Amino acid sequence: MLNVAAVQERPGTATERVMKIDFSDLDLNIARTRIFLSVVGWLSIYVDPTIGQPFSLETHMLAILSLHLAYSVGTYVFLRRVLSTRRFVLWSAAVDILFATVIALFTEGPTSPGLIFFAFAIIAVGCRTGFRATLVVTAYGVLLYVPLIVFSPPGERGLYAMRPIYLAITGYLLSFLGQQRLNFEARVRRLETTTQRHAIARSLHDGYLQALASVNLRLKTCRALLQRGQSPDALAELSDLEGGVAREYDDVRGYVRSLADVDETKPDAPPMASPETHFRVDAGFAARSSIVEQVLQIMLEAMRNTRKHAMAAAAAIRVTETDDSIQITIDDDGIGFREWQTQPWSIASRVAQFGGRLKIARDDRPGAHLEVELPLG
Repeated sequence: MLNVAAVQERPGTATERVMKIDFSDLDLNIARTRIFLSVVGWLSIYVDPTIGQPFSLETHMLAILSLHLAYSVGTYVFLRRVLSTRRFVLWSAAVDILFATVIALFTEGPTSPGLIFFAFAIIAVGCRTGFRATLVVTAYGVLLYVPLIVFSPPGERGLYAMRPIYLAITGYLLSFLGQQRLNFEARVRRLETTTQRHAIARSLHDGYLQALASVNLRLKTCRALLQRGQSPDALAELSDLEGGVAREYDDVRGYVRSLADVDETKPDAPPMASPETHFRVDAGFAARSSIVEQVLQIMLEAMRNTRKHAMAAAAAIRVTETDDSIQITIDDDGIGFREWQTQPWSIASRVAQFGGRLKIARDDRPGAHLEVELPLG
């Protein structure tokens, strides 16, 4: 059924939720790029003849680069398992700036790769957030230079005086351009949303509303025939009307699934006699009302799918709360998912709407096993 309430949301809400969906993949890509930066930085310092001896690394530089590589790999592994939060983004940005500062200090010279590490830290935040947060990260990097300038010998202060100025200029330019990109993407999303809403409205008005009006007229005809005692004619009209309603139902169902981008290449299995599934539900959590509503809707949809398709005798739904997410596990002992079957689209769409994750566990256990994670932030 088409969720009219979702179509009538305020403009900013849909944009914010779409952005949440993209952040998990974006964070993983940033983490991969950080690993690449660590390896390239290692190689550039190793071959640079102006930084120590060429084709060699001093002990302290080897330790710093090893720590950075371990941090990069650890961050990537962490994000593969857990959704990032705003606190994690700010923490990683601070660590990136700290590493950039240390590398810049130990590789002082015209070919120092420190500026590349600074640029990565600023761009990583600019891709994830907006103008203000990027400026905060830039200011943090500039402030790290202040103690060095203050406590350096007078003859060496000139070496570091211009570094924070160039960094501030670079950070401002990247912040401004990043914010313009975010504004442009938001504008494009609003235009796409408006176009899609108009297309849906035309389809409903020109197709399904007309069909409902026709059904209403034919029902009035049946009532008039019954009032005149023409029961056979009324029954024939009702039989014809039943077939028309069934066709419209199939059309509406196909249209809704096309809106959800659900693959129709394989037909649903024919209905089979299903046992009455015995459910066990364990839930204990605290969250905002919108999250609670989604959790209850996901549980209800899971129960309906299990009862209708799974052929399961028993099923279990468990909801638990962690520091920053709600975990939902759905298990049954039925026929499970076929190899060609994808995630249940109605549950998947609700999870994606709140920037969560849905995973189908395909292992040796009988039945279907779903794992859902919804962020609390």
